[in-house]
Amino acid sequence: MAKPDNRSDNAEHLQEHVANTQQNIQETEQYLNEFSTEMGGTQQNELEAKNERRRESVAEFEEELDDEEA
Repeated sequence: MAKPDNRSDNAEHLQEHVANTQQNIQETEQYLNEFSTEMGGTQQNELEAKNERRRESVAEFEEELDDEEA
């Protein structure tokens, strides 16, 4: 039997996703600042691209959060 669709805590979960993703962005930026001279260009480019995808995810989470709260 399928679970009933309980969306009462969606906003809370979305806020957690936003906070966690923003923390990951900050940690990666710190890592890049501290170790950019020690890593290869490929690794640095990959981390920068990953952070860009994270920023896009945050924007999508925030849009969804606005929809939930409306």
